[in-house]
Amino acid sequence: MKYISTRDTQRTPAAFTDILLGGLAPDGGLYLPENYPRIEDATLNAWRDTLAEGGYPALAAEVLKLFVDDIPVEDLEGIAQRAYTYPKFANEEIVPVSELGEGLYVGHLSEGPTAAFKDMAMQMLGELFEYELARRGETLNILGATSGDTGSSAEYAMRGRKGIRVFMLTPAGRMTPFQQAQMFGLEDPNIFNIALDGVFDDCQDVVKAVSSDASFKAEHRIGAVNSINWARLMAQVVYYINCYLKVTTENTEKVSFSVPTGNFGDICAGYIARQMGLPIDRLIVATNENDVLDEFFRTGNYRPRPSAQTYKTSSPSMDISRASNFERFVFDLLGRDAARTADLFGTKVKEGGFSVDQETLARAVEEYGFLSASSTHADRLATIQDVHEKYGALVDPHTADGIKAARAAKEEHGVDTPIVCLETALPVKFAETIVEAVGFEPEVPERFAGIMDAPRHVKDMPNDAAAVKDYISASISTTEV
Repeated sequence: MKYISTRDTQRTPAAFTDILLGGLAPDGGLYLPENYPRIEDATLNAWRDTLAEGGYPALAAEVLKLFVDDIPVEDLEGIAQRAYTYPKFANEEIVPVSELGEGLYVGHLSEGPTAAFKDMAMQMLGELFEYELARRGETLNILGATSGDTGSSAEYAMRGRKGIRVFMLTPAGRMTPFQQAQMFGLEDPNIFNIALDGVFDDCQDVVKAVSSDASFKAEHRIGAVNSINWARLMAQVVYYINCYLKVTTENTEKVSFSVPTGNFGDICAGYIARQMGLPIDRLIVATNENDVLDEFFRTGNYRPRPSAQTYKTSSPSMDISRASNFERFVFDLLGRDAARTADLFGTKVKEGGFSVDQETLARAVEEYGFLSASSTHADRLATIQDVHEKYGALVDPHTADGIKAARAAKEEHGVDTPIVCLETALPVKFAETIVEAVGFEPEVPERFAGIMDAPRHVKDMPNDAAAVKDYISASISTTEV
């Protein structure tokens, strides 16, 4: 299994462990497999037994083996077993699935140490990084950006690991108090929090600017944990398979997924699972008021917005107007035309965006299965309240966006397959909105008791890539890992 960049016209192949530590390709593109491995009927049958007998870690190991051929099989199995353990994950199933009603299900991705779906990939990434760095005798300085949950998930996955530092950029004042407490409360010497004067897209732009400086990246051993890193998506493919197997009994059954997304990472993993042959009917893109992706799947126009036009909403992890992972899907949609992809995302996006013709848009919907919908604050409140009253379940604002989009898919597009709504986070992370919707505060899991009382460790910085570089250089020179 080799990997290619979405912008590499020469199709230069790279090994998994090489792209694992690098993240963004040298040409600014994103990595994808040369060819997607295929899931055959017999494979799905075998995986049903694997999941029943060995649980989620055993299933994860089998999926990893399809994508990784430069790590020994027995080591991959150990990595998966260490990544997904109980009680690090609060449920022994790791990803349980519950039925709401009306053909709607919830895939519970928030049982991990930070109560967010990002834990599913980050715990795997932590194990892979530590393994490969030890094998090479190297160190890595991870640079990332977060609009809410990526940062805490990454930091909890990497804290205390040998040979790793984490520099995480957050948009100042744009995360909930609970999210800030999770990140800024960590005292580990290998964790560095940076509050940037801007929105998430600014943070993401700084990460890309630093990562695009080849000499700085090489000298300072800069790596990535944002969803530009292929290994994140690979790990996320596993829970689509897990949820599918738990909702079905026969491989002839199809299942749809409704996915809250701003950066197109979570749903990109579902797209890859569908390309591999998992019997997925529809992939429903759920956005909030920052509806750049919804606009594309309705009109064919992809028009990223500047920071000043990115709304601050009650589902803040989706307050994103430039979806990094979207490039991976468009690369495939355009027949893997690297030159055109490089022009669209390297040039046209910077000029305001691009459009695809109606025939290409129709293929995105019909051939690749995409639908989309957007939500408002009022929609989120109404959905949270309705789900609680009707089903006795409490969901966070992002998951509410997903449920609203799932219902729209049924009503507007006649989707009649079971729809799994992928949970984004536990309600406790968004207590203010929950109180507004149902009139009471969500329960605080025991593992988070006292989290709001910890002292904060964070560096305020301007929206300036050069200043961030200087801070990284100084911190590396003064801390051992």
